Amino acid sequence: QLPLPKHIDPEKVTEAIDYRKDVDGFHPVNLGRMMRNLPCFIPATPYGILLMLQEYNINTSGMHCVVVGRSNIVGSPMSILMARNANPGNCTVTLTHSRTKDLKEQVLQADIIIAAIGKKNFITADMVKPGAIIIDVGINRETSTETKSGFKLYGDVDFENVAPIASYITPVPGGVGLMTIVGLLKNTLASARKEIYQ
Repeated sequence: QLPLPKHIDPEKVTEAIDYRKDVDGFHPVNLGRMMRNLPCFIPATPYGILLMLQEYNINTSGMHCVVVGRSNIVGSPMSILMARNANPGNCTVTLTHSRTKDLKEQVLQADIIIAAIGKKNFITADMVKPGAIIIDVGINRETSTETKSGFKLYGDVDFENVAPIASYITPVPGGVGLMTIVGLLKNTLASARKEIYQ
């Protein structure tokens, strides 16, 4: 489970795992096969997002998808998956990050925004065109006296102000996090059944 303690190299650990059992989908073999659109374990969060788009019958073909965040866990794989020749996919994809110039203008052009930058309420209403599909991957925890747990979760999207102008939007919590679990469980079941690798 990532992240690992700082003294452990996550790349060494990932590469030590048998790619045929890598249900997280992080091994270089799985990522390479994903890039080539070959059967593989897709990283759990991007897989969950694809399943969600399928469940809601959202035809993404021809849409402009802007991915905000370039992590190896979500942003980079998501950009590849949304560009592939499949549905969900067939998008024109722009991969952005915290150092992208004119980020607001880039995001404002998006039909689909996938926010995975790790900053509370980073995507604001003035960055979203009416009718856009918003997928909020962010999980930002802040201390709170309002909850029993002592903390409250926020996404990367200012949900309250963006929701009225979006056609679809995922909440935090209760959105992509749950779909990540679904993606992980589907990968685990496929591994047990040897559906991808013999």
